[in-house]
Amino acid sequence: MLLLGIDVGTSSIKVSVVDGATQQTIASAQYPETERDIISLKSSWAEQSPERWWEDVKAAIKKVNQSGRYNKNDIDAIGISYQMHGLVLLDKDSNVLRNGIIWCDSRAVPYGDKAFAIIGEEHCLQQLLNSPGNFTAAKLAWVKENEPEIFSKIDKIMLPGDFIAQRLTGNITSTPSSLSEGIFWNFSRNALADEVMHYFDFDKNIIPEIKNVFAEHGKLTKAVADELSLKEGIAVTYKAGDQPNNALSLNIFEPGDVAATAGTSGVIYGVSDALTYDAHSRVNSFAHVNHNIKQTRVGVLLCINGTGILNRWIKNLIGDIDYPKMNEMASSVKPGSDGLFILPFGNGAERMLNNKIVGAHIHNIDLNTHTNAHVIRAAQEGIAFAFRYGLDIMRSNGMQPSVIRAGKANMFLSNVFSDAFVNATNVPVELYNCDGSVGAALGAGIGVGYFKSFRDAFTNSEKLQVIVPTQTSLYNDLYEEWKAKLETQLNMVI
Repeated sequence: MLLLGIDVGTSSIKVSVVDGATQQTIASAQYPETERDIISLKSSWAEQSPERWWEDVKAAIKKVNQSGRYNKNDIDAIGISYQMHGLVLLDKDSNVLRNGIIWCDSRAVPYGDKAFAIIGEEHCLQQLLNSPGNFTAAKLAWVKENEPEIFSKIDKIMLPGDFIAQRLTGNITSTPSSLSEGIFWNFSRNALADEVMHYFDFDKNIIPEIKNVFAEHGKLTKAVADELSLKEGIAVTYKAGDQPNNALSLNIFEPGDVAATAGTSGVIYGVSDALTYDAHSRVNSFAHVNHNIKQTRVGVLLCINGTGILNRWIKNLIGDIDYPKMNEMASSVKPGSDGLFILPFGNGAERMLNNKIVGAHIHNIDLNTHTNAHVIRAAQEGIAFAFRYGLDIMRSNGMQPSVIRAGKANMFLSNVFSDAFVNATNVPVELYNCDGSVGAALGAGIGVGYFKSFRDAFTNSEKLQVIVPTQTSLYNDLYEEWKAKLETQLNMVI
């Protein structure tokens, strides 16, 4: 059986076709080749076009089909991974009503903060495991107040992956995992959070049909199948946010398992068997892909908005350079970047910083010493230090990883970043050959019943490298200097 995985990222769409028997990738494609822009009409706003996602998904599938490496008629299940916390609005004719408000948009923070206070902080944390913050429910509240004409036309709201599944199948569904990331899910009742719907005065009919993560969410329509040269009726059998899906792709299912990723955003994601939460909602708890009524599996997520996006910003600023060259240049500078420090927080409100908008900052520039190479290294070290800052919050809440698994991709392709990460956190990292689209494909195999257990989907998982801490004392001292600069900056933000 062949499995098709679709990863709806912020920068691009990636698709992979995986052989279920071997769990090996037969072909992959990305579209577009260059990174897709984020629309920012105002400071701290972040939007993208759902229809653009859909066009890019189709282009990526057509591109992978052109490889000629498989029989398209052998594809029997589709899985979808997607950027989390977004808001897509459809009218009764399935027309998109506005651009999607995506994960790093900060405009809804005041709406979430007010809901947190009025619904009750203790109730929100114990029942929802989070403050509403700037998650999907709060974003919808912003639309209701600021765009009432659009709000009045809403038939269904959905997450980005729900939208792509709808375009593939014509069906609109959601899952407890998806709803939990939007702060629409009550964990104590294992049901839609009526208190959130009531507080914001949202009609329950706008919520799609709720299904399990591993379930049939619809079948490929004839029109779409014909356009994509696929067979009609292929089932979409898995949908998950990118971070739960990244964890799945790394065989992260049980309490104590911890994954990381460092793409546009940076994430550490650990699994707990308790309804755990952070008292200040600096890290967040969502339903993991294997969470259900019989088995508590909560994904505790640290998210740093300003991660790979800072690396990309520097790349664009320097010009005429690629990421491998940047990593080579960073390696030419010794740890600590000769006193240059960067705070990587220039992509909206950071939840681990209590939803403050701190901005990105460069400290201690010496015009006679520092070069492009210093800036690149300081950025990668600053991102690693931000991971340490967030991991310390997770540790204070009981998450104590002895090893972290990650895909050998994005910033983990940089030796400078990888070394800084393991030495600053003092946790070894295991790197695997996996990505979001492959994880989505394997998730589809679980959902369609091809794999009889979660573990069966990863019997051929290949560990590529283990990176162990070797300079913890040095990097701890550098981290403390970086942290002092962050705390000074935090004290300046009202």
